[in-house]
Amino acid sequence: MDEFRDMFFVECDELLEVLANGLRQMEQPGFDKETVHAVFRAVHSVKGGAAAFGLTTLVTFAHRFETVLDLVRSDKIEVTPLIMGLLHRCSDCLTDLVGTARSGQDPDEVKVDGLMTELDGLIDSDGEEDTAFEFTPITLDFGAPLSFDAPLGVDMPTAEPARAGLLVQMAPGFQLYRSGNDPMALLASLRKLGDCDVVLNDESVAPLEDWSPEQPGLAWEIGMPEGVDEAAIMSVFEFVEDCCMLSIRPAPIPEIIPAEPEPEVVAQHDPAPAIQTPPPPATADEASTAPAAGPRAAAQADAGQAAPTIRVALDRVDRLMNMIGELVIKEAMLSQVIQTAGMHEQPDVIAGLDAIRQLASDIQESVMAIRAQPLKLVFQRMHRILREAADATGKPVRLITIGEQTEVDKTMIERLVEPLTHMIRNSVDHGLEDTVTRQRRGKPQEGTITLSAAHRSGRVQIEVSDDGGGINRAKVRQIAEDRGLVAPGANLSPAEIDQLLFLPGFSSKDEVSALSGRGVGLDVVRREIMGLGGRVMIQSTEGEGTTFSIALPLTLAVVEGMLIQLGDQTMVLPITAVQETLRPESSMLHGVGHGSQLLSNRGELIPIIDLCASFGVTQPEGGPDSSVLIVVETDSRKRAAFRVDAIFDQRQVVIKSLEQNYGRVPGVSAATILGDGKIALIIDPEEILLSMSNDQGRRMAAMASNG
Repeated sequence: MDEFRDMFFVECDELLEVLANGLRQMEQPGFDKETVHAVFRAVHSVKGGAAAFGLTTLVTFAHRFETVLDLVRSDKIEVTPLIMGLLHRCSDCLTDLVGTARSGQDPDEVKVDGLMTELDGLIDSDGEEDTAFEFTPITLDFGAPLSFDAPLGVDMPTAEPARAGLLVQMAPGFQLYRSGNDPMALLASLRKLGDCDVVLNDESVAPLEDWSPEQPGLAWEIGMPEGVDEAAIMSVFEFVEDCCMLSIRPAPIPEIIPAEPEPEVVAQHDPAPAIQTPPPPATADEASTAPAAGPRAAAQADAGQAAPTIRVALDRVDRLMNMIGELVIKEAMLSQVIQTAGMHEQPDVIAGLDAIRQLASDIQESVMAIRAQPLKLVFQRMHRILREAADATGKPVRLITIGEQTEVDKTMIERLVEPLTHMIRNSVDHGLEDTVTRQRRGKPQEGTITLSAAHRSGRVQIEVSDDGGGINRAKVRQIAEDRGLVAPGANLSPAEIDQLLFLPGFSSKDEVSALSGRGVGLDVVRREIMGLGGRVMIQSTEGEGTTFSIALPLTLAVVEGMLIQLGDQTMVLPITAVQETLRPESSMLHGVGHGSQLLSNRGELIPIIDLCASFGVTQPEGGPDSSVLIVVETDSRKRAAFRVDAIFDQRQVVIKSLEQNYGRVPGVSAATILGDGKIALIIDPEEILLSMSNDQGRRMAAMASNG
């Protein structure tokens, strides 16, 4: 039972996603009516599954919710901004109820009762009395003999319908049962349309020892009386037509047939093929031979062509990824042994080693593709965060999302929710002006926050931008000085002032509110993003707006790196930051200040950073004249030339967290294990460049930008 319960909650996540998407589409002018139907079906399916597990509060709320949605789709309630606000809050509440049911916690009864009161007000205003939804749990005894004689609430005559109306043939697939729907409820709904006759066909049910839940085998034939049209019948099956075989056709000439006819008699009486429940998913041939019901049957056939998928526990994929990491390490060790044994010049050995390296790389990319998840789910959550922040501040705001299908490692998905939540709240509370100020500045009353994502230079770039007032750097500096976060009169660049926002305890609010004032928002953002191997950057123009940029690695497991030598140490420089390598001529080097240099490369002056000096490593004999320069570009578009002693190789390395196993090291993002078993540090180019925040570094950057 736990397996089915877990499957129900996984499907709830998908249905809630459909619900949230549909409600946002309903906010657009001229939305399609099918959008309302999709929203209704999502809530209805959640209710049906919840009823199967006895989740009373969830079922009751979903029933009221779908009742109002039914009034909306029947044009009895007009879709207004006020109504959409209520529907969004009900969607959020339904999400919370699913979450509490999954965790076993008690729901917020006050919130649920308040929303149900609002929903009841809409239902009562329509003049219709809502019928209370009740369900009776069914206890199944799997040890009892299989029998179809138990009363199910619908009469099952043994004769074929003897009337000249329509004949409905229905064979539910396993998806119908799995989603919590009940064929008996469908039959009861058909009976409300008119006095009908029902015949159960259980000939396709396999013996109990061979029976499979994916092939239920049960089918029904329902004879409808004259006067009931096909549209009314199809409305009964509106939410299950994609998970059952359905046919509606004129009923045969009335004739009483024995309950157990001989095969040849059945063939003579009714040449139409009997409905069989095909094993899912249906093949193209099976779909083509299924009973047709116009375009609806064609849509069902197309639905059967979906690519098959399986659900795999994440820890199994994690174990596979760890094994890939060990394979990469073993490949590096094998390469080291071959080098030590003097076999590195033998063509066959090198070819075999290259093949192993390529195979390991292909496997690693395949596993990464399995772990990759679109950011869509995270982005969708931000709509709710925005609504709550807008309600708390009284500011009209809209959220634009771009690049929802950008994929990141599964590990990052959940860990991105908290930092993005803080950034959205910060943009609403601090970034956007109030309505009066925006009008005075000639801006639209409604503020705009844009949440975007894209792959860029081997990393994932996520940006949160607003069209607000920008950062008041003078105010930020004054607050930092008043709170003792910086020394009074310190020489700070605009970028350094922006970085003050990430200091623990910093807040520009004098009063504590539900959204801000405690000085923990952006500090949490930086810590979480750095924990993911990424970084946060700020770009702001006063009066125009602010953009927060997050740069993340594609994976937390393996990185392509360049092995470099610094004195007697071997380190790794991520290849995504490397632009080019060169041995400069003396004419390309220009001295600046006390011992600093600039590289003149293709008409650009680039500051040179000696990594040996940065890490306190003793430089070998030969000095800078024998060194190599590696031109790098960081996520913030800054460029520099790293001076290193030598370049060994380019290879994949397995990322090992340094903070968890040792502690934070400035200028280092992580560590790895080399083929000889030694540990090598993975350099963080962005932090190395940020260390150039002294006066000399700023002068060099200014000279470089001025040419």
